[in-house]
Amino acid sequence: MRLAPSITYNAGMPGIQQYVRPEVIRQVSRLDLRAKFIVQGFLAGLHASPFHGFSVEFSEHRNYVPGDDLKYIDWNVYAKTGKFYVKKFQAETNMTGYLVMDLSESMGWTFRQEMTKFEYGICLAAALGYLMIHQQDPVGLVTFDTEIREAVPPRSKRTQLGTILAVLSSLRPTGPTNIEQALTQVSALARGKSLIMLFSDLLTDLEPVLNGIHLLRHRGHEVILFHILDEAEVRFPFDGLTEFEDVESAERLTLDARAIKSDYLQALDEHCRRLRDEAARIDVDYVGMDTSVGFDKALLEYLIQRQRRF
Repeated sequence: MRLAPSITYNAGMPGIQQYVRPEVIRQVSRLDLRAKFIVQGFLAGLHASPFHGFSVEFSEHRNYVPGDDLKYIDWNVYAKTGKFYVKKFQAETNMTGYLVMDLSESMGWTFRQEMTKFEYGICLAAALGYLMIHQQDPVGLVTFDTEIREAVPPRSKRTQLGTILAVLSSLRPTGPTNIEQALTQVSALARGKSLIMLFSDLLTDLEPVLNGIHLLRHRGHEVILFHILDEAEVRFPFDGLTEFEDVESAERLTLDARAIKSDYLQALDEHCRRLRDEAARIDVDYVGMDTSVGFDKALLEYLIQRQRRF
């Protein structure tokens, strides 16, 4: 992840910041409250330099350039930093975002976490939608399996959050998926330069996935890949003879888990490394996460991407 030097995050704060943790959020039943608590917990730990104490609104400023109208200088910021910054106009600050959710059945799996990959992704998408609306950024939602199933056009009105949360709350992981076709359709739907945020376990052949991502970049869109895996998929905590089932085909195999652990972890590492390397090559942000990781990692990546644009 390419960090912007003006954003830092303090993950050690007590109190409300505990809500960025999956083990805490899973105890909250309502999705709207989950989204609110995640974002409030995240913002409690956010510090933007050189604007200590100002909060996330600092991304709404830019350096003063000779010729700028003096009436737009933010004198409160000048008093705090000794530097001249001007408040950006609405047209300068808006970033249109699309939350793109994978409905594949493999997303509905977990081994020992109470939150599946799908539930984790839903919470993450809800929190990002909440944060974007908080910053008056237009945000839409696209869901897909083998093709796009629902598409909520991006808007920045407060009522948009309720629309997105209602759709997210009704979603269920269903069956196979076709990411390349879905991303091709998303590239046709998205208007202007947008930020496409994909939530998926990406447990499929990578070639079609990369083809879809290349198309999005070719159309001028920014892309963040939120690669969500189950904690057990990352750590492989199995031992002895274990029956494994393909959640999408129902095929079962009984294998010696200890004997295959090294090969499995190596194959997973190669899979993730190829995704990460290919993403970096075409200037796409890759965020590898598992269901034990705090949601703040993803929200910080969104803010970094948003700030990098301006």
